[in-house]
Amino acid sequence: MERDTNSGFSDGDVLQTLTRGLTVIACFDRNHRRMTPTEVARRVGLTRAAARRILITLVTTGYAHTDGKNFELTARVLELGYAYLSSFGLPEVARTYMEDVTRELGESCSIAVLDRRDIIYIARVSAQRIMEQVLEIGGRLPAHATALGQVLMAALPDEDLVALLDRYPLFALTDRTITDRVAFLERIACVRRQGYALVDEELELGVRSIAVPIRDRHNRVIAAMNVGAHVGRISLEGMTDRVLSILRRAANETERPIGHL
Repeated sequence: MERDTNSGFSDGDVLQTLTRGLTVIACFDRNHRRMTPTEVARRVGLTRAAARRILITLVTTGYAHTDGKNFELTARVLELGYAYLSSFGLPEVARTYMEDVTRELGESCSIAVLDRRDIIYIARVSAQRIMEQVLEIGGRLPAHATALGQVLMAALPDEDLVALLDRYPLFALTDRTITDRVAFLERIACVRRQGYALVDEELELGVRSIAVPIRDRHNRVIAAMNVGAHVGRISLEGMTDRVLSILRRAANETERPIGHL
């Protein structure tokens, strides 16, 4: 009997049906929100019959719905992520410190985690502005074009980062988005050295942001915290001279209750 060298569990310990079900959930993304069983089967390498059974199971348990042809995940899948997050209570712990950041700077503060090529927002305190962009908890954005994502990607081992870029090539969202692989790896190396990421209109024209890591008691990066602002409100120098110190303070305060020293 073979043994999984990463987990220490044997093949007999693994429930293949659950594994396939999780794979099916994970194959839905911003570009594949609604799919037929055939499309799902093609993306995950299952037979159409197997994919259809899993999709129907997700519908009956409330994790998906269907119009009879296409299937789409429901918001209930977010509960799976929240179960993980609640195990260390990060959003709840961080909220007070994020509110302090927003109160002091008048800008929104967010926390996100990495999921393949995307970041997923798990906590957010919005500035009270009429034109403030609404980013919902559970919302996704391309990691490579965000300060949050670059911090999280910088925390990956080199081999994992290379594998991620191999699977998900860089693409442009604005004319400032880094799409050259060598240049992007240089950016990530810079993020590792300086301990923060600063993105200037790479995700959206007129918007810049800065992010720092949040670590657990084992010094592992488990999330990232950022402040985003319109270019007319905060200069690049202001981001590094003032915002960075306030953001780092909030991240450090967040780390203490979860055991980071």
